Amino acid sequence: MDSVGASGLEELYPFLYSGTSDLDAVLTQVRQSTVEKAREIVALRRQVLESDGERLAACARDLAQAFAGGGRLLAFGNGGSSTDAQDLASLFLSPDSPDGNARPLPAFGLTNDIAVVTALSNDIGFDVVFSRQVGAFGRRGDIAVGLSTSGNSANLLAAFDEAARRGLVTVGIAGYDGGKMAELSSIDHLFVVPSPSVHRIQEAQTTLYHALWELTLGALDDLEGEQP
Repeated sequence: MDSVGASGLEELYPFLYSGTSDLDAVLTQVRQSTVEKAREIVALRRQVLESDGERLAACARDLAQAFAGGGRLLAFGNGGSSTDAQDLASLFLSPDSPDGNARPLPAFGLTNDIAVVTALSNDIGFDVVFSRQVGAFGRRGDIAVGLSTSGNSANLLAAFDEAARRGLVTVGIAGYDGGKMAELSSIDHLFVVPSPSVHRIQEAQTTLYHALWELTLGALDDLEGEQP
């Protein structure tokens, strides 16, 4: 779970710690800070596109094959990444496209059922909270997508290993340098957002999985067009 201390807040919002009572000066700093953050995320998204565009397309084709074969998507993460995992699952399951015609695909988040999450955490341990669910719900041909900013969450690493053992397509979305997720052989497709900022990482990860969803829908259309 990500946390921001006093020093982190000062880095994010320096205008709150400027010590000035000049409202115009503070508003100028607010505008500058907002513009700088916007530039950072645009540049980071562009960097991810340039480095991972082709691999995203390849991943989307694998996901399309899985969905076409009756597969389901299981998404998971901790803290803010749990929220993103739930958003990802909702995106596939209940898409809100401009034309209203995007197809729903079977997906659910592994933190949706708090009774299951707390039972596993209390009775066995938090490190198995996702791997046990993958073992219970996952089947060959399904998809496991795990999100993390650090790439080091033990419960994600265990879930990817369990998913690979069961023949699921595995997709990892991490930040920084990929952490321990970058060392796993059980992740078929790993996408790393190279930034030292948790906030920029999560913003770019959101863009990444929205792009993956769109590419997957396109790949499904291509598959259906190939059928006689």
